[in-house]
Amino acid sequence: MNNFLSKWNEVLRDMQKLVSVVSYELYVETLEPIKVDNNKFVVLASTSTNKRRLLELHKDKILNVIKDYFEGVDEIIVLEPSEKEAFLEDIKQAEEIIENSQNETQKSKFNEKYTFDNFVVGKSNQIVYSAALNVAENPGKHFNPLFIYGGTGLGKTHLLHAIGNHITKNNKSLKIAYVTCEQFMNAYTKSLTKKNVEDFRATYREVDVLMVDDIQFIANKTGTQEEFFHTFNDLYQFNKQIILASDKHPRNIEALEERLRSRFSGGLIQDIQKPDFETRLAILQKKVEIENYSVENNVLEFLAENIDNNIRELEGSLNKVVSLSILMGKNKATMFEAEEALKDIATSQTQNLTVDKIMDTVCKYYNVKKSDLIGKKKNKEIVDPRQICIYLITELLDIPLMTIGAAFGGRDHTTIMHARDKIAQNIKTNRSLKTNIDDLIVMIKSDN
Repeated sequence: MNNFLSKWNEVLRDMQKLVSVVSYELYVETLEPIKVDNNKFVVLASTSTNKRRLLELHKDKILNVIKDYFEGVDEIIVLEPSEKEAFLEDIKQAEEIIENSQNETQKSKFNEKYTFDNFVVGKSNQIVYSAALNVAENPGKHFNPLFIYGGTGLGKTHLLHAIGNHITKNNKSLKIAYVTCEQFMNAYTKSLTKKNVEDFRATYREVDVLMVDDIQFIANKTGTQEEFFHTFNDLYQFNKQIILASDKHPRNIEALEERLRSRFSGGLIQDIQKPDFETRLAILQKKVEIENYSVENNVLEFLAENIDNNIRELEGSLNKVVSLSILMGKNKATMFEAEEALKDIATSQTQNLTVDKIMDTVCKYYNVKKSDLIGKKKNKEIVDPRQICIYLITELLDIPLMTIGAAFGGRDHTTIMHARDKIAQNIKTNRSLKTNIDDLIVMIKSDN
């Protein structure tokens, strides 16, 4: 602060030589320097009249002198007394936004349980595992951006945290930001509200590694897409690593700008498939080892055989089995608890499941209106979700085809059969479609 005031005194001395005595004493000497804010030098005039006269007579002179002493300043802001309090409050709020945003970026607390060592590798994920490890060891060198996609609970977030933990441990000089898409959007919206976008940009563009989870939620957010596009470009041109995770392939993210779709596709896109039986069994064995559970071997095989939706549900079922055995006073979990746990899960998944809930989930997933889903539109963006929704209803609910047809605007049962059979056939050869449907099933069941 002393240096700031010292420089200001030099400005006053120079100005004294450039203006008349009257002007200096009335309009210049009475100025109070406030601060330098984003290349703007802010001063307070003693009255509104003095502000107006200073700007009319001496704005260019004083700005040129200020530039001699304050590097980077290219504008002068003159406040009158009635404006000072509001300005200082805006500055305070802006600084809080910066601090919160920087804290969010800097803390980037990664879950210590999520490492490469305890990520179980199988046929369904061995390529994406190798790519993630390569990026962690050589950020910005090979796969940039790295785009990981797959259904809920298959290990995307585990890999992001594993990358973060690896870099934090082995390359402490690198600055990492890990945020969800929602956090990025919220921070950007706050910066717009507080008119502090430049500081928001500095927070996310001055990192060495940017990881964004659930990037699919950027769809339909025009302003956020624009901002993320420029953030992406800034990082990419300086070889900073970008890692994105989504439940969909970029081409399947509706309402995503084509230029972003192109950027996301410019590096390595890799999916995570549902784990096969051997991988599911290995995951359970690893969980038992880490948590020091006591479980009969046939229990793990039983769970691996019967739960194939996602890893999160698989591990949750194991926790349920162990909890039941503890409540029953047993030293080791047995098949009795396993069968009980699966019975409870099956009941909870089908309880309260309705046509409307399935429709709502599909509409949210594909970003379509329910009125269009059950209406007469025949464009691909509507027909595909409609047929998928019909297929899911026939798979998850035991109701007549005519009842389903009535729910879809009075369509006859042959139309319902056609949609069901078409999707059933397509998922045999279309891996992306199968992933989407698996993900939808998990979402529908988890909402009940």
